[in-house]
Amino acid sequence: MSDGKVILKAEDLDGYLTQDDLQDLKSLQDMYAETLKSFSPVSEADIIRHFDAMGHRMQEICSRHPRIKVFSFETEEGAHAEASRVISKLRDVRTDHAEFMYYSQRAYEMLFRLAYTDEHSDRSGHIIVRTPVDTPVQNYAVHKIPNVDDKIKDSVMCVMLRGALLPSMIMSKEIQEYSSTDYVTPFALFKISRDDTKSENNMQYILNLKNSFFNLDDLDGKDWVFADPMNATGGSLVTVVKYLQEQGIKPRSIKFFNVISALKGSLRITRALPNCTCYTLWMDPVLNEKAYIMPGLGDAGDRLNGRDSPDSPRNIIQLIADYGHNITGLYRSQLKAIEDLVLGFM
Repeated sequence: MSDGKVILKAEDLDGYLTQDDLQDLKSLQDMYAETLKSFSPVSEADIIRHFDAMGHRMQEICSRHPRIKVFSFETEEGAHAEASRVISKLRDVRTDHAEFMYYSQRAYEMLFRLAYTDEHSDRSGHIIVRTPVDTPVQNYAVHKIPNVDDKIKDSVMCVMLRGALLPSMIMSKEIQEYSSTDYVTPFALFKISRDDTKSENNMQYILNLKNSFFNLDDLDGKDWVFADPMNATGGSLVTVVKYLQEQGIKPRSIKFFNVISALKGSLRITRALPNCTCYTLWMDPVLNEKAYIMPGLGDAGDRLNGRDSPDSPRNIIQLIADYGHNITGLYRSQLKAIEDLVLGFM
């Protein structure tokens, strides 16, 4: 650590991978290299054939790693079309900012269901709501929901700024909506970035403590929840968690939620962090030399938040303000928790 920064290097991450992991990753690298040949000129039949083969290969690999949960590998057949539709809209270069935010919300609602409500439970909770119908008397309705209080009551949202801010708010909102006590998670904000001047094989991950906001007491012994649209290399998450552990802070569990994850990132995380489970809506096979997921969906942070000016990057309060009234109104409890945290450091 130097100058308030914690740095993790790519070679530190690769040390967690086993020889079997490396062979699995190599097999997918070779398969994707063959797939690229069908992109130019475009051969739809070959593209479909190659992606089907890679999907089956990734499913076989993930079946050997119980802490890697892929939505389309874990859920019933009928749910796969929903995941495919959401991911296809997020990938599409024609999907604009508003649509990208909408489908991101859809994605995280599905991931919450996968992690918290899909498992059978004998206990059910009830929601009693007053409806707008008041004739002949005020009407009420009862709806049954899974009782997940024990799973969510000690959750803390750990936000790896900046693309992770809105997904973290969505997950916190889902926790609040399923809680019988209207539980709003505490937040911990970590300013973590990777050095994009470097390649995948010598990448560095930089945790800037001066621009992070978190209380260690809020994290110790709690269930840490991370939500980031993309998990490429796993480096950012491992950097944050390893730093906290070095401070003597231990989680009860860690959950990492991604819209798209590269297999390499998921393998690194679950090898490096034995109490972490990775939940992803869609698994992609490989990274390119710059550590971008292929086929991926571009820079998810920019597509969610818009681009920052290089000369005047937005701080957390400015970023929240730019979400606009619809988002700030929907997530007002989450935003209040974040603002109270940040302002407490000022």
